[in-house]
Amino acid sequence: MDEKIKEEQSISESSAEIVPECCGDNEECECEQNNEIEVLNSKIAELEDRYLRANADFDNMKRRLEKEKMQAISYAHEVFARDLLPVIDSLEMAILAGGNSDVESGELLSKVKEGLELTIEQFRKAFEKHGVELVDIEGTFDPNFHEAVMQLESDEKKSGEILQVFQKGYKIKERILRPAMVSIVK
Repeated sequence: MDEKIKEEQSISESSAEIVPECCGDNEECECEQNNEIEVLNSKIAELEDRYLRANADFDNMKRRLEKEKMQAISYAHEVFARDLLPVIDSLEMAILAGGNSDVESGELLSKVKEGLELTIEQFRKAFEKHGVELVDIEGTFDPNFHEAVMQLESDEKKSGEILQVFQKGYKIKERILRPAMVSIVK
């Protein structure tokens, strides 16, 4: 029995420890609770403000990146176009030189041919600089890079090989811009 009494006393003592310290004076307890509430409310307000600012920064960054993306798309070919300007200049000079009547027709034809060759070389350099290449036409027909417009008999080449090129093909990196139009051996 003594054990039961001791157990009840220890339970009542431990429950007395759970009671808040400020229970003696209700005004002090309410004041401390109000202070804690104010502190928590200010922390909530601060966190809300930080959240709103972070969200606004994110929205601004998203809009700015979208604008930069649209500008990049709009001006993606600017460098390529700038590299083709000398080619246009060369062609215009050839036209002006052709209008000059002081030169004999044979000599004029020779100069025009030379100018066109130089202009074509400028085109090739500009294309090469931007990853535009000729489609390889040596060897066998590849439907990924070639378009067969004719099939002919030939003793010189094997069946399926390219015999003649009607129009050169071009690719940019590994993507076809235009397939080569070819004739192949039957």
